[in-house]
Amino acid sequence: MTLPATSSLALRAVRAVLFDMDGVIYVGNQLLPAVQEMFDYLELSGRQWLCVTNNASKTPQQFVDKLAEMGVRARPEQILGSAEATAGWLREQVDRNAWPNGKIIVMGQEGLQYALTSRGFELTDDPHAATYAVAGINFKLTYEDLARVALAIRAGAKFIGTNSDASYPTERGQLPGAGSILALLSTATGVEPLVIGKPNRGMFDQAMHRLGVRPSETLMVGDRYDTDIRGAIPLGLQTAGILTGVTTRPEWEAANPQPSYIVNDLPHLLTLFRAADGR
Repeated sequence: MTLPATSSLALRAVRAVLFDMDGVIYVGNQLLPAVQEMFDYLELSGRQWLCVTNNASKTPQQFVDKLAEMGVRARPEQILGSAEATAGWLREQVDRNAWPNGKIIVMGQEGLQYALTSRGFELTDDPHAATYAVAGINFKLTYEDLARVALAIRAGAKFIGTNSDASYPTERGQLPGAGSILALLSTATGVEPLVIGKPNRGMFDQAMHRLGVRPSETLMVGDRYDTDIRGAIPLGLQTAGILTGVTTRPEWEAANPQPSYIVNDLPHLLTLFRAADGR
């Protein structure tokens, strides 16, 4: 397969690839084709890779364990979830004295709780003791959880969201995502959240900083235009829209601006890399 000369040069210049996970690496518990082959090729060709996911439900080690069950090798430092990105961003604000230190009330699961406590934050269930209300996906959500966080926001806690994905891809179909929870809380309180995860800049910046690469050397691979690609293009990253998840080919082709590449799946992207590298 051949690429236009400009595209071939651009892809050859990529030193790091960021992969969304749901819809790119797997759908639910179903591994998509050529994941390990792609990771192996990137490492063999001297490139780095990082899974960058808006899913805030798991710790990096839990993501590694999930991949291992599917036969894919990864290390915790090769996973950046929106829980980690949110906790890291908030820690930076506090350390710079831009925002006050304080307790956090959490709407989320183990991944978000672990990310926050590992960075020295104290969690609370008391809505009136919280300086921050941080919300992400929660697959065991109860009305009482919503009530506590809504009360905290109404009492003045700064409302922060891990990501704004309205839906979550599973084998059953598209289920409500973290963005749906944020919308509910926003409707209940009249307060809009500050969101850290894709498509917002903070997550992309943290990913590139971790890998030590510039935007022009980085390729973002995602299945959602509105989160994975729309946020990456203005920062100068190369982008690949993939057809194994949410956004369809007509939607990719109608997007403005379009991604750098539209690929059927990871085997297709791997073929483009090999062609660009002359392999």
